[in-house]
Amino acid sequence: MALYQVTIAYDGTDFFGYQRQKNHRTVQGELENALKILGWTGRTLNSSGRTDSGVHAEGQVISFELDWKYSDVKLRSALNSFLPMDIATLDVKLAAADFHPRFSAKARQYRYQIVFMPERHPILDRFYWRVWPKPDENLLKEGAEKLIGKHDFSSLGRPPKKGGSTIRTVTSCEWQLVEEDKAYLCIKAESFLYHMVRRTVFLLVQIGQGRSNAIDLEESLIGKKELPAGIAPAHGLFLEKVIY
Repeated sequence: MALYQVTIAYDGTDFFGYQRQKNHRTVQGELENALKILGWTGRTLNSSGRTDSGVHAEGQVISFELDWKYSDVKLRSALNSFLPMDIATLDVKLAAADFHPRFSAKARQYRYQIVFMPERHPILDRFYWRVWPKPDENLLKEGAEKLIGKHDFSSLGRPPKKGGSTIRTVTSCEWQLVEEDKAYLCIKAESFLYHMVRRTVFLLVQIGQGRSNAIDLEESLIGKKELPAGIAPAHGLFLEKVIY
């Protein structure tokens, strides 16, 4: 029996999130079904974190114990042969005995994708939040800079457990203008509050469109300003990478 560290990607559109749920299709449920075919007898998979319904991943990390007599490459291929088309195993390797995808992680990196268009687009709308009018680039960047560092992010999300800490340290938060009509927000932290990234994107877009300002965002981090309600849709969010 060996412990494996596995990196997976998935299109979250047709899933009710990562975590297994009764009577709903989930990423964890599909993974466990595939592993059972390969002889897995565990009760549950460990993961680096849970993603909401509709959220995608390019670098989700899971771990499991399995009695497997062949190579890591063959395990990757075997898993992919039993997984649905909207989940793929990208990398498989043996892990140290004390490895845990969540507790061993040093940081997580998310990417949120925006397209600036006045009308809907049936392909782009699957993986981008369509925003119009186009926000001001300088205002977007000004707002993002306010989030870097150790702050109380209670105005941007809630802790996974009731009563948990809302203090988080954001090590990087920057916009990348991919094309004239597309932009990515890339944000990295040791951990995030529930809905923190999507709420952040919503508020930064508000700032970029002149409906709010970066000073209000800064003051919210010290409890001196209440921010407008709102959250960016799930389909623009990607768990990009987990750093160990």
